[in-house]
Amino acid sequence: MSAEQTPSGTPSTGAPSAAPTGPTDPTPSSPSGRPSRARIPLPTLRPPTGPPRKPTDARRANVLAGRINRGGDGPCYGLVTDDGRQYALHGTGKGAFAVGTTVRVTVGPPDPTADCGPGTPVTIVDISPVG
Repeated sequence: MSAEQTPSGTPSTGAPSAAPTGPTDPTPSSPSGRPSRARIPLPTLRPPTGPPRKPTDARRANVLAGRINRGGDGPCYGLVTDDGRQYALHGTGKGAFAVGTTVRVTVGPPDPTADCGPGTPVTIVDISPVG
């Protein structure tokens, strides 16, 4: 038996079936005549539950930035980073750097024969002034 018939087999005389629902207005158009994009709200991020467990900035371990605290024309220099760490830089033919110069340094393993004073010893691969 169909839903439109009563148990006696005659068609039902109840209310007419509901018309399908859909947009009654045509899609709004932009001035250029093309349909505009639907205005669906963008998803939002939830507030963080706490600080990140790992650093969020990618940082290369062999690149340092800081101020020269022992300068000159080399081969030894001193460097202090913004977090207060001191490095003893060694590199021949890298140029002259005055005390107070801010530099970016790519470093390598220390030269065991060089003693450049206090700080973590490293060898200069590349050094350049910043700003």
